[in-house]
Amino acid sequence: MTSEQQRVVVIGGGLAGLRLAQRLGASPAVRVTVIGEERHVPYNRVLLAEVLAGRYAPEVAALPDPGPALRRGVRAVRIDRAARTVQCDDGTAEPYDALVLATGSNAVLPPLRGLFEPGGPAGAGAASREGQGRELPDGVHAFRTMDDCLALSAAATAGPGVRAVVIGGGLLGVSAARALAERGAQVVLAQQGERLMERQLDAEASALLHAHLTALGIEIHTECRVRGLSTSPHPGPVDGPGPAAGAGSGRRVTAVELADGYRLDADLVVLACGVRPRTGLARAAGLTVRTGIVVDDRLRTDDPRIHAVGDCAEHAGRVYGLAGAALEQADSLAALLTSTAPPAPGYTGTRALTRLTLAAGGTGPLDLAAFGETTPLPGDDVVRLSDATRRTYRKVVVRGDRLVGGVLLGELSSVGALARSWEDEEVLTDLFHLLTDDGGS
Repeated sequence: MTSEQQRVVVIGGGLAGLRLAQRLGASPAVRVTVIGEERHVPYNRVLLAEVLAGRYAPEVAALPDPGPALRRGVRAVRIDRAARTVQCDDGTAEPYDALVLATGSNAVLPPLRGLFEPGGPAGAGAASREGQGRELPDGVHAFRTMDDCLALSAAATAGPGVRAVVIGGGLLGVSAARALAERGAQVVLAQQGERLMERQLDAEASALLHAHLTALGIEIHTECRVRGLSTSPHPGPVDGPGPAAGAGSGRRVTAVELADGYRLDADLVVLACGVRPRTGLARAAGLTVRTGIVVDDRLRTDDPRIHAVGDCAEHAGRVYGLAGAALEQADSLAALLTSTAPPAPGYTGTRALTRLTLAAGGTGPLDLAAFGETTPLPGDDVVRLSDATRRTYRKVVVRGDRLVGGVLLGELSSVGALARSWEDEEVLTDLFHLLTDDGGS
C-alpha cells in the first residue's frame, strides 16, 4: 500500500459489499478489505430458491471471486470510531479511512410458543437472528443463508413424503414453498394475511398465484395465525450442514399449531416471516438507527467516515431489501469514494421491480413482475387486461399522465417497456401499446 491509497473496509461479503469492492478495486487510489463472516464462497442470495429447488447447483449462485480482498469466515465484532479500526473475532483489527457497513439483514424469528426452550435467552418474540446463540428445534429452519438452503435441501430429500410447513406467504415464503414442492415434499403454506404476497400483488393477481401453487400440490391456508410448535425429545444431530451440524438441539419439531386449534403435522418447518436490517454494529458504535442504518444522499451515516449500503441501509426513510437497490447503492458509493472534482452525484433512491418465476411439473411456468404503487389512490386510473385461458393478468395504475405502478402475471413481454416508462416518469401517450405483447418493440 502506498501512502496515497485510501483504506476502505467493507463489513459484509454479500451482493452489495462485493459489488462495491469490485468497483473500488479498479482504482489504484483505494485499497479494499472485505470482512465476510460466512465461510462459503460468496453467493447471490437471490438464487437460493433455485438451489433449494435443485434447479441450480450451489456453485451456480457464486459471485465473482474478490480475491485476497475478502477475509472469509471472519466476523466484525466492534467498531472503534476514535481509532478508526474494526475489531474482529479472530483478535485482529482492520484500520480504515472509510468504513462501509454492508451487513445485510437477518431472518425474523416469530414469537411462537415452543420455538425456543423455556428459560432460554430473553427476547425470543419477533427476534432476528443477529447476535444470538439460541438453538431452533431440529427440523426448523429460516431461509436466508446458504447454510439454511443446504440444510433445507438435505431435510427435504431425506426420504419420501417429507411434510413441510412454510410459515409466511410473502415473496420468500412463496419461493420456499415452490422449491420444496419441486423437491417432492408435501408442502403446506400458512399465511397470516388475507392473501399471498399482499405487499406486491392485488387480489386478482394473488388469486392467480394461489391457483398456480395449489396446482403444484401446495396446501395453502390464508388468514391463518400460527400459535406455536410441537416438539419431541430428539438427541440426534441437527439435520443438514451448517455451524450447528452435529450438535443437536435435543428437540425435533413434530407439528405446527394454529390459533384455531388446528394442527399441521410437520417434519420440516420453514420460517419465512420477513427480514430485519442487521444494525447491531451500528447501534453499538452510536450511529443513528431507525428501521435501518440512516444514511444521507452520499450514503453517509452521522459519522462522515462511515457509510452503509444494501439491506441494512435506510435512505430517505426507506429500506429497500432488494438486490437492485443494493447494486445501485454500491455503484453510487464507489463513484462517490473515488471521484475527484467535480464530485459524483449522490444517491437519490431506487425504483425497484420485483420479479419471480414459478415453475414445476406439468403446470408450466408462472412469471410474475410487480413495480411501484399497485394499489390505486382515489382519482387514479386503473387498466386491467386478463385472459383466463392463458392464465395472464396485467394491471397498471396511472396518476394523471404518469404510470405509477403495475402487476403482470403469466406474460411479461411488455414488462420492459412498462418499467422504462415508470422509471423515466414518461408522459403516457399510448398505454394500450405498452400493455400489449408488442409493447417493447
